Amino acid sequence: MTDAARRVALVTDAGHYVSPALALEFARRGHDLVIGDPADGLVEELTELGATVEVVDGVANLARPESAPALVEAALARFGKLDAAVAFSGQIIPGSFADSTIDQLRSLVTSCLEAPYNFLKAVTEPMVAAGSGQIVVITSAAGGRPTKGASLYSSVRAGATMLTRNVAGEVARTGVQVNALGTNFMDFPEFHAAAGTDDPAVRAMFEKQVPMRRFGQLDEFASFAMAFLDGSSTFTTGQFVGYAGGWV
Repeated sequence: MTDAARRVALVTDAGHYVSPALALEFARRGHDLVIGDPADGLVEELTELGATVEVVDGVANLARPESAPALVEAALARFGKLDAAVAFSGQIIPGSFADSTIDQLRSLVTSCLEAPYNFLKAVTEPMVAAGSGQIVVITSAAGGRPTKGASLYSSVRAGATMLTRNVAGEVARTGVQVNALGTNFMDFPEFHAAAGTDDPAVRAMFEKQVPMRRFGQLDEFASFAMAFLDGSSTFTTGQFVGYAGGWV
């Protein structure tokens, strides 16, 4: 049996980046969860926090058209509703425009623009029908300003942010909120591997680019994101907020 009074949240790729932290924060705030491809041990942590958890495997790649609908279908089948949904996607391909290739651009469009498109198509439909819901697309702070050394990535991320804001405008009258949060300089293994910041000297160089002079933590971002997801604030939509220590 599930508790119909509890909110239901969907976290798409619960094995990477901020998604495990987001799932844990949802559980702490009394949500049941639908999660895709969870990290080892995450389901046990969530259930210990009192959440009922529905797991969907093989859906981490939101660029596959079937991934996001499978998550939504699982939510409706198990819980009969969907109150909140959050997704991140995309790969980072650095480099200047002069040295770029059309294949790099196409790859970025697939992972950073088609993936959130598929996610938004899937999650907006049941929320619009219900007359409420909260959606967050995690894009990148690089999409909020020209970014030296990542011209294609910055451009495509900006497209994903604008897509999210346009969807928000279309569904606002139905009571569904849609917002974009753009991260950068986050303290997690994939960023360190891509930027070489496991080297203390390189890390110090990157931290100097951040006005707050440090990297962001995944758990503090999860706490911040809840203002757009946990049902406590329902009068903000169509916004982009950079989460990058003042960099954007």
